Formats: sequence, C-alpha cells, structure tokens
Amino acid sequence: MNKAEFIAAAGFAISLLFHVIQTEVCPPSCNCKPLEETKGLQIDCSSRKLKEVPALPINTKRLYLQNNSLTMVSPGTFDSLLSLEEIKIFDNPWNCDCHILYLKLWMEDLSESSLANIRCATPAAVRMKPLKQLTGNELGICKRLLPIKSLEFFWRDLVLIAAATITVILLGCVLKFSKKLVCQIKLSEYASRRSLLRRRISKSYKLQ
Repeated sequence: MNKAEFIAAAGFAISLLFHVIQTEVCPPSCNCKPLEETKGLQIDCSSRKLKEVPALPINTKRLYLQNNSLTMVSPGTFDSLLSLEEIKIFDNPWNCDCHILYLKLWMEDLSESSLANIRCATPAAVRMKPLKQLTGNELGICKRLLPIKSLEFFWRDLVLIAAATITVILLGCVLKFSKKLVCQIKLSEYASRRSLLRRRISKSYKLQ
C-alpha cells in the first residue's frame, strides 16, 4: 500500500469512526434505549432541568424533552434527526419571541399534535397561549431570523436546480449541433463522391 492509499484508508476509517460515535453516543444527562423494531434510539431527557437541548444521536427515533427548563431551541438543532418519529417537548417555559420561530416551523413539519401541547411562558402578552396559535402579527417581524441553515439550503438547492437546467439545455444544444454536424459531414462526403464519379465519367467519355 503506497502513501496515498494509506492516507485515503486512514481518512475513511476516521470518518467512519466519527459517524459511529455520533450515531451511538447517548447524551450524559439522558436515558437511552435501543428500539429493536425500528433500529433506532429512544432518548429520554425529561425532567432533567435542562436549559438547552443536548447533542443527540442522529438515529434518534423517539425524543422526550418534556418538563425541563427549555426556553428556546437554537436553529439547526434538530436538522440532523432525519429518523425522528416522535417528540414530546411540552411543560417547558418557552419564551415565544422571534427565536421560537425555528421550533414552530420544525414542529409544524414533524408533528402538529405535539405542537398543540406547547404553550408560551413569556412574554406576558402571549403567556399560556399555544405556540401553534401564534399569529403572523406576533411573529411577523421574525422573517429576518429564519434559520441561516434553512436559507443556505434554499439557495444551494436553487443553484443546483439552475445548474441542472443549464446543463440539460447545453446538452440539448450540443446534441442538436452534433446531429447537424454529422448531417453536414455526410452531405459533404456524398457531394465529394458525386463529384468524383462525374469526373470519372467525364474522363471515360474523353478517352472514347
């Protein structure tokens, strides 16, 4: 094995080890239980007086965060939990200002029923109001605080779509041009053959 192959193999092994660690490590403040039927984890972080959501394994299927001291969820916190099927996050003193928008939008996509159980603790104007019922007037000024990751993904996807469209158009143009070029070459060959044939016929007449 040469040096380049060794470096590549070492890099792959390190990335694989990091993935396994990230997938399986249980947050120290929570109880974790493997779910054999779904090949994921149940993470129980309820009633731990948590003030922030801990780092979670990416194969989390069920997440229980109820009855803690959570006031907000940082944008991007749940983005890697693609296998999540159930979440309980009620009974927390949620501060329903602009920073709650990420949680609201994320919960709307995952579980409307779980969102209905989340109530605001502050500010006073929306105290005890379900997060689901917050209106555009209450969150309208929050557009500038949409998760940066979400905006980055949006622009990335937009660029990819535009690049794919341009590539398809260019391939179509190249294909069309190549067909025309092939036709022109064939016509040119045909014309040269006819010209050559005429010369031979003319030459044969002269010899006679």
